[in-house]
Amino acid sequence: MRKTILLYGAVIALAAIALEWLEYQYFTRVFATEFYIFLLALGFTVLGVWVGRRLTERQEPGRFEKNVAALAALGVTDREYDVLTLLAEGGTNKEIARRLDVSPNTVKTHTARLYEKLDVGRRTQAVQKARELRLIP
Repeated sequence: MRKTILLYGAVIALAAIALEWLEYQYFTRVFATEFYIFLLALGFTVLGVWVGRRLTERQEPGRFEKNVAALAALGVTDREYDVLTLLAEGGTNKEIARRLDVSPNTVKTHTARLYEKLDVGRRTQAVQKARELRLIP
């Protein structure tokens, strides 16, 4: 980590020196200001991508294992779990009802119970929390 930070600092220092050099050269007077700004933006974009790739941990996608203990602790039933997985796929109440062969009101009931058990107020929050708890992939 220290090596990456020192290298990043050295690259920024070199970029600053290069910019000062360019400022006093004929190059900046010949080309339009837009081209100079483009070169700056391109340089910092490349630098940002490089640093981001160096500092970001890479996680290998593993096989998903459902957190059965969390499901049991929350008291999520099998049917509520089915509704949750279909919510994560982006299904509407009617679509979920058709796929599970139940009424839309039943889906609403299961969804409301899921909100209570997960302590959330919206579908997106429910899906996000379920993913954090490793209930759904």
